[in-house]
Amino acid sequence: MHRREFLIRSATAAGAAWLTSKNLLSAPVNITLPAKFSASDTVTLGHTGIQTSRLAMGTGTVGVGHHSHQTDLGIKGLSDLLLNGYDHGLRFFDSADSYGSHPHVAEALKHVPRDKVTVLTKTWARDPVAARSDLDRFRRELRTDYLDICLMHCLTESDWTDRYRGVMDVLSEAKQKGIIRAHGCSCHSIEALGAAAKSPWVDVDLARINPIGAYMDAEPAIVVGVLKDMKAFGKAVIGMKILGQGDLRNRQDEAIKYALSLGVLDAFTIGAESKAEQEDLIRRIAAA
Repeated sequence: MHRREFLIRSATAAGAAWLTSKNLLSAPVNITLPAKFSASDTVTLGHTGIQTSRLAMGTGTVGVGHHSHQTDLGIKGLSDLLLNGYDHGLRFFDSADSYGSHPHVAEALKHVPRDKVTVLTKTWARDPVAARSDLDRFRRELRTDYLDICLMHCLTESDWTDRYRGVMDVLSEAKQKGIIRAHGCSCHSIEALGAAAKSPWVDVDLARINPIGAYMDAEPAIVVGVLKDMKAFGKAVIGMKILGQGDLRNRQDEAIKYALSLGVLDAFTIGAESKAEQEDLIRRIAAA
């Protein structure tokens, strides 16, 4: 994205904030999709060459302090949930160090062919030493020789591509050695998202997106504009907060249709908390 265009979009976000609060939060979004979709559709993540399912199984609803709603299920409970998704065609395990879900994913990996699933995890490392340590520890905890995707977690700084260059170099080296297949980031500010769009280093971006702007980096139209630039540059874009961290629990069909209609998401992640909830999501995507 050109700097001038990004600045214009950022300024527009501030001016449109009142529209988000007064209109988007209450008005339904009516969408007609041009095609049929399935949670188990095989998608290719940008230019990474990684093929996986459209729906990723999130393990970090309100994931913080090595704990989440999903890890509350226990190692066997969450592992069984992941395997239930696998049985329904889902091939994408979304984990993170901060969720504490590595042991749960590792248990599930015992029961499926490793090369049939995509394992994504995230590091809070902000210096090279911590990044190297995390890569070694993550593989031990997940009991796998390699990670499909490793993201820098929860970036907020507009200058993160300069500030954390050391971490980026460690992940680049790991990719060259086959320790990871792709690297990138999850962003938690519009400034960080804009930097990710411009950075050739980013293979995969995990972006917050839903029709009402809940827990997002900016008003939806602003975020979608940045994600379109990412897509144009060949980056993989994976959506998160699709249901607004529960704010859209009574508008799930609308939120799912919105995500599918954007044309910028290669895949999206939603964290179910039971087999019934997971299977309901799969049905809703097929019915969208």
